[in-house]
Amino acid sequence: MITFDPLWRTLHEKNLNKGDLQKLTKLSSTTVAKLAKNEVVKLDVIERICIALDCEISDVVSVNKLAV
Repeated sequence: MITFDPLWRTLHEKNLNKGDLQKLTKLSSTTVAKLAKNEVVKLDVIERICIALDCEISDVVSVNKLAV
């Protein structure tokens, strides 16, 4: 199962919140809600987040191998 827990940790470390993420990436509130629920998003969304936050993909997403 994919989880976006690393994203929330990264935002916290950068003193940012979901609203800031939405503004920085120009993502819709629906997409941010999908991230919060660990739902499927397109890879270009992950790319936009990585670019906006100047981070690696591992700072945004992880795979929980036990849940597969």
